[in-house]
Amino acid sequence: MSDTITLEVGGMTCDGCSSRVRDALQSVSGVSSAEVSHEQGTAVISHSGSSRENLSSAVRAIGYTVDGLGEEFHWRDGSVWKQSAHNTKWCLIGCSIGDFGTIAAFQFIPYLDALGWTAMSIMMLAMFNGIMTSIALETFILIKQMGGIREAFRVAIGMSLISMIAMESSMNATDILIMGEPSLTWWVIPIMLFVGFITPWPYNYWRLKKYGLACH
Repeated sequence: MSDTITLEVGGMTCDGCSSRVRDALQSVSGVSSAEVSHEQGTAVISHSGSSRENLSSAVRAIGYTVDGLGEEFHWRDGSVWKQSAHNTKWCLIGCSIGDFGTIAAFQFIPYLDALGWTAMSIMMLAMFNGIMTSIALETFILIKQMGGIREAFRVAIGMSLISMIAMESSMNATDILIMGEPSLTWWVIPIMLFVGFITPWPYNYWRLKKYGLACH
């Protein structure tokens, strides 16, 4: 005979989150099914002999909260490092499109170069455009997952600006330190990408591990 337990799960923002929670619950011994809703923030589990503690631990272990409580934070979770690296990668791709495009435009288009913008002005514009293209890419990725562009944009715009600003700042600072001005060469781009990836990655791990906030 199956019993039912309902958990209040925090940190879910999309269908991908619901799927991860459902997979984690169904991996627990004795669980026959799990119905998870990120809209309602609930997980209804049918089981035979599974404890509420074991079910809650399985959800907390992948970065979500149960009844307002998360797993005790630590830096040793390989799966969260992997997931946060994946999140950081997509953010980096989105930011780089606008950032590099802006720098290249001022570098190679004579009209823009003749405007006489300062290095700081170009860098700030590159950072702004990078954040905008990152949000646009996140929205495109999430459209199918969220069931429409409006909800996808809402989730994308709500993703961490701290991570994107840290990424943009580190990439542009690296460019200025190495090149002396906003300028792209074939060998400075990989360095900028590496620095842009590594700078926000620990923060993204912390955010995912502690609050379950990620959407890829």
